[in-house]
Parts: sequence; C-alpha cells; structure tokens
Amino acid sequence: MTASDFKAELNQLNLLDIRTPREWDDFNLGGFHVSLDTLLERIDEISKDKNWVIICYNGTQSLIAMRLLKAKGFTNIDHLEGGLEAYLSL
Repeated sequence: MTASDFKAELNQLNLLDIRTPREWDDFNLGGFHVSLDTLLERIDEISKDKNWVIICYNGTQSLIAMRLLKAKGFTNIDHLEGGLEAYLSL
C-alpha cells in the first residue's frame, strides 16, 4: 500500500505495528502492536479474518512480516511501502 493510499484510508485500516516497544512509545497511530522479534510467538493474537496493514519505520521489516504471515496462511494482509517515514513525509 502506498503512503498516499494509507493516508487516505487510515481511519478504516486495521494496523499491525511491528516496531520495537521504544519506537511505539515515541510515536504510534494506534492499532495492534507486536514487535517483529515476537511476531511468530504471538501470531495467535492476530485475527486471520481482518484485513491488516503492517507498518514499521521504513517498510523493510513490514515487508518481512507480511511474507512471514502469508507463509502462515494470512491472506488479507498488506504493508505500508516506505513505512511511517514515507507517510510522515507527505
């Protein structure tokens, strides 16, 4: 998902923020927070029935998380291209 689409649809999105707890505390947009390093341990907390958009700082870790979740059977999942850095630069 592009930063422009993300901005336009933000109020309707289910966010999955995979940044570190420190990054989350510094700035967050809400949603469900689980850091990338605990994602697989906490995967049962993430509903496969929802459409998720994964966010991180620059889009790299969210792409990794998206691939991991797709390998675990998630189908309604996307990530913010360029991460919060791209969104905040709009």
